[in-house]
Amino acid sequence: MINVDQHMTYMRAPNDAYDYSVRLTWKGLEIELVKIQTLLTTINLSGNNFTGKIPKSVGKLKGLKQLNMSHNHLTGNIEPSIGNLTNLESLDLSSNNLTGRIPIQLATLTSLAVFSISHNQLEGPIPTGPQFNTFDNSSYEGNTRLCGFPLQKACNSGERQQVMTPSGQEDSNSDENGFGWKSVFTGYAFGAVFGLAMGYLVFRTRKPTWLVKLIEGEGHPRLKRSINNTCSSYQRRRRRRN
Repeated sequence: MINVDQHMTYMRAPNDAYDYSVRLTWKGLEIELVKIQTLLTTINLSGNNFTGKIPKSVGKLKGLKQLNMSHNHLTGNIEPSIGNLTNLESLDLSSNNLTGRIPIQLATLTSLAVFSISHNQLEGPIPTGPQFNTFDNSSYEGNTRLCGFPLQKACNSGERQQVMTPSGQEDSNSDENGFGWKSVFTGYAFGAVFGLAMGYLVFRTRKPTWLVKLIEGEGHPRLKRSINNTCSSYQRRRRRRN
């Protein structure tokens, strides 16, 4: 599955098939294969007593189409490198002791048709993406601290569902501090409208009341001198024109 040599033969397999039969769970269905096609790339480790964490090296199995590690005693987080398995069609990690959040990298798996992480101890928002939007509640049941679509439990204000764009980058309207481009554009638009409105009033009234109060009332001496000089220059130019 890693840089497979197409000219090599495996298990004396003529005509692109192994002369061995096997019973396995394929995309949620238990089937028996009388002959195994060489193109069938699957790892089924379900129903054992494996412990420990999912190894990072699993992300190097680029040709893998099915990964079933269900019904074991695996702990730790779901390995984000699984998101590198672009040919993966089925992923079953159900009935383990996995914790943490669902990696956003899994939302990039556009070939993923079967997905189950049920009966673990996962938490946080469920990522959204082209394939994740097709999975139903059964993919997540037994994880009481998960939230977001398709579950009935909504995420609170401190959590948000992560969206993976087609380019594979996480789409975020705001950063961790809540500051984003929407706020920038909103402030810019408001400032532009306010500035135009004030400019129009100054142009129409020539000498608005608030400006008179600022000049004749209390204010910073330098600011008043600057405004007085500006107004005097403006009046002199108008007299010359008239």
